[in-house]
Amino acid sequence: MKREIRKLNKTSNHSYSVVIPKDIVRKYKWRERQRLTVEDRGKGVVIIRDLKKR
Repeated sequence: MKREIRKLNKTSNHSYSVVIPKDIVRKYKWRERQRLTVEDRGKGVVIIRDLKKR
């Protein structure tokens, strides 16, 4: 897996954003406004997954 360096951008007083590389978005077939889950695993690890509808 190729390592990508990204900046953390402040978007408002209450949120931040990180730009995900286009090749990763295409790999997982994500689209604009796709709903994703963000999980904090601690020790600097954050997991982003597609929201599974139940």
